[in-house]
Amino acid sequence: MALPFFGRKPTGSIAPEGKGPSAKGDSFSLPPPPTELSELDFTATEAGRGLVAVEVQEVGAGIGAAYEEAAVLYANGNVAEAEQVLVATLDEPSSNSGEGLWMMLLDLYRLTGKRQQFESRVLDYATRFERSPPPWMDLSASVAKPAQPRPSTVSLAGSLSAQAEAQLRQIAVAARRTGSARIDVGRLKGLGDGACGQLRAVLDELAAERIKVTLANVGPLAQELAKRVEAGRAEDRDTWLLLLELLQHSGDQERFENLAIDYAVTFEESPPSWKDLPPPAAPVAATAPVTTPAPQSANEQDGFVLEGELCGASNDALKRFAAYVADRREVAVDCTQLRRLDFVCAGQLFNILATLQAQGKLVGLRNVNAMVAALLRVMSVDQVAHVTLRS
Repeated sequence: MALPFFGRKPTGSIAPEGKGPSAKGDSFSLPPPPTELSELDFTATEAGRGLVAVEVQEVGAGIGAAYEEAAVLYANGNVAEAEQVLVATLDEPSSNSGEGLWMMLLDLYRLTGKRQQFESRVLDYATRFERSPPPWMDLSASVAKPAQPRPSTVSLAGSLSAQAEAQLRQIAVAARRTGSARIDVGRLKGLGDGACGQLRAVLDELAAERIKVTLANVGPLAQELAKRVEAGRAEDRDTWLLLLELLQHSGDQERFENLAIDYAVTFEESPPSWKDLPPPAAPVAATAPVTTPAPQSANEQDGFVLEGELCGASNDALKRFAAYVADRREVAVDCTQLRRLDFVCAGQLFNILATLQAQGKLVGLRNVNAMVAALLRVMSVDQVAHVTLRS
């Protein structure tokens, strides 16, 4: 099966990390006006836009049919068939296969957790190429791990009255659903002793069920509650106890111990004990807005992560990537955890990178496994970005 290149004739090759030309050394034409991805036309040259005409040629030229076939099979999820193609080619008595096919097979074994097969091949690799083979690394482990649900985040604001039980119950329900909760109390004001008791009851209930609860921005609320407690005045017991809880979440053990002594003297009962809670959550803005990073200078590099298996025509990861690079001149993309890229997503990635290259932007795809890198070469993605293999 012969597939056409998309873009220009190859000007370089995929290089191992630390080898090959630097992306900074590439030359680009003057940046044209911003181009919408949907406007890209691969059928003809558009003068003044930095785009080039498509040149149709056989992918096999300089790559090889087995290289192409295995890359496309793996991209389509046909892992066993891709392995068969690589093994058959490398085991052919008259075969004089280059290092690229060997790296593809070794990485395929790492991606599928086949250590025994990997070990049986590394000696042949070392003998043939007179260099140390890549180390064993089980890259299949990440597949078996289910995605962990994100903790539910709730922001409490204003005056929480004693009748706020329904709202607090919703927090408990959300926390049970995800196994954890983050409660921002930075904007709470005017908590009566009854409301303090209800909030404490929810926190104690979740703690008894071993559900992790993080309180964020506790400082302002702790200051307000501290004004309402007085040593020797046995009133507002729940306010005292909630204040002690807040001090634990802020990590202020010294202040906690002093207040615990006052509590014991005032109410003539043992105070709560200090608990080693996780580090306090970093303060966040009261409204927790989602902000867009400020544009960076042309000499500043930034990073983005592609991971997992990217498949389908409407891939959210690639949409986020396109938005991320819109206001940056140089971007380093970490592909260490990128396991697979299907044919459709590879085409979309080429479109994005071709647009960025036409605008004079530099993108580097780093630590790409050999199976994904092979598809990137088949699709000429390595002609619009600098691609480096993982070790």
